[in-house]
Amino acid sequence: QVQLVESGGGLVQAGGSLRLSCAASGRPFATYALGWFRQAPGKERNFVATISWNGARTDYADSVKGRFTISRDNAKKTVYLQMNSLKPEDTAVYYCAADELYRRVLSPAYWGQGTQVTVSS
Repeated sequence: QVQLVESGGGLVQAGGSLRLSCAASGRPFATYALGWFRQAPGKERNFVATISWNGARTDYADSVKGRFTISRDNAKKTVYLQMNSLKPEDTAVYYCAADELYRRVLSPAYWGQGTQVTVSS
């Protein structure tokens, strides 16, 4: 079992930046693949970014490439999402997720409760 708690969401103007954090507890964090997903009002939850257990591999949705960066600190059991050049269409609830296998991280076993990000125009 892995427990995930997101933080760092808030209200920001377009063009601004936010850094989301997700703190984990439970089974060895360092062995898990991690991801960030988001869900806008009235829409499905979608993949944003994923990172392998050692950080060697990262993947991003086309809509955030070049603006968002996922990273992890295994010693702190935390995964981050640095979001720059934010746009109003980035407004969503952002979820942290984890799975034992990178190939399953798009359908992860564990989810956080989410943190709201609102980008004003």
